[in-house]
Amino acid sequence: MATGEQIKALIKAHFENSSDRFATTALQVAAHEARQGHDTLAEQIRDIVQKSKPTSPNVSVIQFKREISDLIVCNNSENRLTDLIVPDPVKNRLKRILTEFKQQEKLRKFGLKNRRKILITGPPGTGKTLTASVLAGELHLPLMVVMMDKLLTKFMGETSARLRQIFDTIQDNMGVYLFDEFDTIGADRAYDNDVGEMRRVLNSFLMFIEQDNSSSIIIAATNNVRMLDQALFRRFDDVLQYERPTDTDIEHLIKNRVSSFIPASGLPQNLIIEAKGLSHAEIVQACDDALKDAVLQDKISISPDFLIHSVQEKKNAYDRVWGIDRG
Repeated sequence: MATGEQIKALIKAHFENSSDRFATTALQVAAHEARQGHDTLAEQIRDIVQKSKPTSPNVSVIQFKREISDLIVCNNSENRLTDLIVPDPVKNRLKRILTEFKQQEKLRKFGLKNRRKILITGPPGTGKTLTASVLAGELHLPLMVVMMDKLLTKFMGETSARLRQIFDTIQDNMGVYLFDEFDTIGADRAYDNDVGEMRRVLNSFLMFIEQDNSSSIIIAATNNVRMLDQALFRRFDDVLQYERPTDTDIEHLIKNRVSSFIPASGLPQNLIIEAKGLSHAEIVQACDDALKDAVLQDKISISPDFLIHSVQEKKNAYDRVWGIDRG
């Protein structure tokens, strides 16, 4: 049964007409029941809450425990699947994650579970973080970003303790949880380190994610998939590999970004060739530079020459700084 504090919180939320707080407390009751081994009741409560929440919960009513309040940044997301430019096979797998989440009750009747533990790998700027935001926006869930720099501490055992608190929060507050730069804690245990602390942290994560039976979606994102410990992969329900955009992706990305500012003459013919090798994020930044130029000069369309210049500028800047070969 719910604790006394949870019952009081439910009653208070009801009489204060706070549906968001009521829903948050109900999910905490579900988490409490799950820990007591009452899985069926917990799932039924989660289903009722999910079906009665057509819009995103107000992040201001999510009350984190004081000791974890600086470890998670909570936001509402307005992003949708149409905002994400990825190859069709990847987009279809994301649609499958959304469909399974929305119809998880049907799956449970046959002893099946929806995909909700996702590992995303790929170069910087290819849409990994945006994917987490898109899933949150499509499912009307809060986006919870785990602050990896604050998670790690110099004190032995403290990082694992903080990690446990995060997974307790995942259980109590349904949302999309993003562990960005996941290789920080997911590196192969064969790598040398001074005291083996990171091995203990990884072991803790492996245990926590395997035991997790919440309704939240957990996303781990990394630029360095080769660094990850092999034991991690079987703990995730799906692994998505992102790459730099194809010619088709580049065209769609630019058209989506500049939209009504496309000149009557159309986009420059050599634009896609010039943008080849840039990441999604770099192309967006180049488009934004061209848009700002048009807005500040009171133009109704972007300058094709300036758009080409912006792409070349972005490409040259990164190449000079990092010595990147984009061939």
